[in-house]
Amino acid sequence: MYLGSVPNCDCLAFYNQRCFIDLRIMRENIELSTREREELLDITDRVRRIVEESGVRDGLCAVYAHGATAAIMIQENWDASVPTDVVNFLHTLIPPGVWLHDRQDNNGDAHVKAGLVGPSETIPVIDGELGLSTWQGVFFCEFDGPRRDRRVIVTVLDGAP
Repeated sequence: MYLGSVPNCDCLAFYNQRCFIDLRIMRENIELSTREREELLDITDRVRRIVEESGVRDGLCAVYAHGATAAIMIQENWDASVPTDVVNFLHTLIPPGVWLHDRQDNNGDAHVKAGLVGPSETIPVIDGELGLSTWQGVFFCEFDGPRRDRRVIVTVLDGAP
């Protein structure tokens, strides 16, 4: 399968053929504490600061929740009732106390919620800024709190050759 030529590479990129590309990558952790068992924390400003400090003009920003009972979600951040609605909906859809895993440590619902929402989001970096729309924000989703030691890994990839 032909994928096209790759800048700064002596080969053409074909399926199963190696081609090495120099990428500029910046990685930084966001350390969080949560107060509730289930909550969404708006981390948009912290992610935005990391992107700005990276100096990347055009590329990608990957935001990853480190932990099996946490997730990352892009959602409206203007109206504070939206994160509450999301938590309430997931609580209704995936109630606690009915999962086989609850026999281990009573957090089966947290694992299902985290798996459903997903551990990461990838956001384009356009002209040095997060490519979010006006009302979008990046949220850390806590499903097994409160926790003192939550971590979000933010990786910024430079798309410039």
